[in-house]
Amino acid sequence: MVHQNSPPHILCVVGARPNFMKIAPIMRAFNAPGSGITASLLHTGQHYDAAMKHSFFEQLHIPEPDVDLGVGSGSHAVQTAQIMQLFEPVLDERKPSAVLVVGDVNSTIACALVAVKKQIPVVHVEAGLRSGDRSMPEEINRILTDQLSDLLFTTEASAADNLHREGIAPEKIHFAGNVMIDTLLYNLASATPPRQTLAAAGANAGFAEGYGLLTLHRPSNVDDPAVLARLLEVLVELSQHTPLVFPVHPRTRGCITAAGLDGLLASGNILTLPPQGYLEMLGLMRDARLVLTDSGGIQEETTALGVPCITLRESTERPITVAQGTNTIVGTDPAAIRAAFADIANGGGKAGRQPELWDGAAAERIVAVIARWCAANAAAGQAA
Repeated sequence: MVHQNSPPHILCVVGARPNFMKIAPIMRAFNAPGSGITASLLHTGQHYDAAMKHSFFEQLHIPEPDVDLGVGSGSHAVQTAQIMQLFEPVLDERKPSAVLVVGDVNSTIACALVAVKKQIPVVHVEAGLRSGDRSMPEEINRILTDQLSDLLFTTEASAADNLHREGIAPEKIHFAGNVMIDTLLYNLASATPPRQTLAAAGANAGFAEGYGLLTLHRPSNVDDPAVLARLLEVLVELSQHTPLVFPVHPRTRGCITAAGLDGLLASGNILTLPPQGYLEMLGLMRDARLVLTDSGGIQEETTALGVPCITLRESTERPITVAQGTNTIVGTDPAAIRAAFADIANGGGKAGRQPELWDGAAAERIVAVIARWCAANAAAGQAA
């Protein structure tokens, strides 16, 4: 039961691996002395690998969730529906002042929908990012969550432009910076040295002289056997020039095997690893010659680290990584991938620069705005 004079209570939601890096600095800022806010953490269980979840929570010093819904895997519809069904009783019991969601996974939209229908305000961190590609489930989640939110925190200027075009009131939008970069800067000194990760995986001596880092998990890249084969063929080719380290997402591994492409992958100078913890990935990324990826978050992290990034997608919802950072979008065309790779190999690639407010203090700015907003709401309620 919430008492009238209790400090505001924010219920923070995470569900999948990308959320963990975003929530860590926010929980730290809420729990800092003088924040004036109490916060609790709910994990939907959308990321259902218990060992990986434990690894991330431990490495990022995220407090154990106050509530774990334990939803697990399923289709988008099944997963979203189960989260909604299980989240509603939590709101009835805890009666938070607001629900804070991060990013664009199914947990984000599911919990935002339940909260807004119960007239509980929604706070969206990492709002306004748009790829323009509505075939991506994350794009739908982003658009709908922003329409439901009362406070929207952006990471770059283009995000506010997108929100204005979609009719979001300007007073709801706050440019705070990037909490992913808060986590990166906070943990950089603790990153696992790549030599340790590579030695444990039995890497040959060539990897010590330099390597590229590869990640691949988007359905558009791995679900279609023809697209996946085209990508693996060019990646195997490039690996003869620069060895590639490839932490393989379980779903990607399944698609490679189902398409009969295990032999093709094994023919390259590509070291396959199981999914890695945050500190291991941070070390691999920091010291890589280049990164090839279809991940949104890695586009941001490579820009912050100054590491050249080749994005294997046709579009990005993070255009600042291209305009100001180290990112080049190439899609899945082998010629474009080869050209971007050659540019990095021959000239070092794009130098980039650090975007505005990617300074490690985004979470503190977010919590300060939420505290002022809660105080204003309380004052308005008393006046009424």
